[in-house]
Amino acid sequence: MDGTEIYICRCEEVTRADVLQAIAQGCHTVASIKRATRAGMGACQGRMCGRLIQQILMSQGIQSPETIEGDKPRFPIVPCETGALGGGGDGE
Repeated sequence: MDGTEIYICRCEEVTRADVLQAIAQGCHTVASIKRATRAGMGACQGRMCGRLIQQILMSQGIQSPETIEGDKPRFPIVPCETGALGGGGDGE
């Protein structure tokens, strides 16, 4: 096995081969790889795969430890009250 079947992002089922293909197509940042492959868009929001993608970028010589940046988290567009999420807490 050459490592291309290894899942980098389990949430979105993105493999190492998918990440390497995105790099070959010109994606040279974590954010651009995220947009191209959906890695980091799953339930964990990149907490598991973000560092793996950074390591791949460094191992390919595209980024260095001094220049690499992780993806920036996005906050909800419209804040909502906690009660709106849980039904208000009155047995509904």
